[in-house]
Amino acid sequence: MTKKGKAPYLLCCLVCVVVLFILAVGDVGAQRVLYEKPKLARGPVSLGVILEPYLDRYGLPALGAAVVRDGKFVAMGVVGTKAAGREIPVTTGDRFHIGSDTKAMTALLAAMYVDAGKLRWDSTVEEIFPELKKTLAAGCGQVTLEGLLSHTSGIPADDERFGKLLQESFEQGDLDLREVRYWMLSKFLTEPVAAAPRKQFAYSNMGYMIAGAMIERVAGRSWEELMLERVFAPLRLRSAGFGPQSTVGMVDAPLPHKIIDGKAKPMLAGPNADNPLVVGPAGTVHMSLQDFARWAIWNLGRGKRGPGLVRAETLAKLTAPVVEIPAGKDAAPGTPSQGRYGFGWGEREYPWAKGRFLTHAGSNGMNLAHIILDPENDFGMVLMTNIGGKKADEALRGLAEELYGRYGK
Repeated sequence: MTKKGKAPYLLCCLVCVVVLFILAVGDVGAQRVLYEKPKLARGPVSLGVILEPYLDRYGLPALGAAVVRDGKFVAMGVVGTKAAGREIPVTTGDRFHIGSDTKAMTALLAAMYVDAGKLRWDSTVEEIFPELKKTLAAGCGQVTLEGLLSHTSGIPADDERFGKLLQESFEQGDLDLREVRYWMLSKFLTEPVAAAPRKQFAYSNMGYMIAGAMIERVAGRSWEELMLERVFAPLRLRSAGFGPQSTVGMVDAPLPHKIIDGKAKPMLAGPNADNPLVVGPAGTVHMSLQDFARWAIWNLGRGKRGPGLVRAETLAKLTAPVVEIPAGKDAAPGTPSQGRYGFGWGEREYPWAKGRFLTHAGSNGMNLAHIILDPENDFGMVLMTNIGGKKADEALRGLAEELYGRYGK
């Protein structure tokens, strides 16, 4: 080949390599949006000195928190280890489990299909699954999407029957994840609802699983696929994924911890490191502290801060209270215990602050995450730890008060 012919040839090869690289990266990004860590935010105050005392005081392996205002990171930090008994420092890009804080994301996904005209807030189980009409128990066919998302459908709070169905779900070997959800709702709704719709608040993970199955039916795709494409990707929650936050065989995230004989036991990724994946719409999401804060920032924007995933009035409906949460209830950490509830969001007051806050907590018993938002002042806090239980809940509540005292006034 002549020198004149060699230059175009080399240029062509270089272009091909670049194109193949772009395609390869694009393909990996589509499959593992989850593992690409976001760039570290510049400028926020480090919270390490504030967070450190909480580790020993409350027996936490790791702890992370971020404060945001006016769409920006104000303060952020993580301390501790990914696994109790080992020195594996955590970072702000590490994935934590957010448990039932997932519910607001499921409600947002449902809202997209309402805006698109494929669902209505008053769409019923009987309407979406007409083939089940003959087997649905009294009142179950009239359960609405709105009732499921606000925990006012009349479906009872999670009970032994729910737990038994979860166990039996592992025996449905020929069904994929979407089909297992459908199988569970078809079995669960053969018994009458426990209360009249909109009359009683009953926190139900099964209710959110049914709502997720309704979305899956009208979309023709799994809840996980839809969350990745329609929520995580546009909001650039690149660390977000499902199930245990670490990779099988690796300690590449703060491991969840069980409290056994008073000691924190780290749980490697596997079947006992999270709730079954079928629970997805009710609470199997994990993400980094930074991405959880980005989720807070987007919600604080109330539709004015892109991307515009739903209409502003639809977004307002998601956070509008529907029902009072019974006061004085001894709720487990991660479960709403006071205030009012909308669609995946609670509304409550705190003795250490003025006004009402949008909030939720999430826990699978081995992790705990709180999100606390003040939309009127465009201020928010997210707090995450890799252990569950009452002491962890006390720690995050105490930390929230301290952070608000420093940054919220």
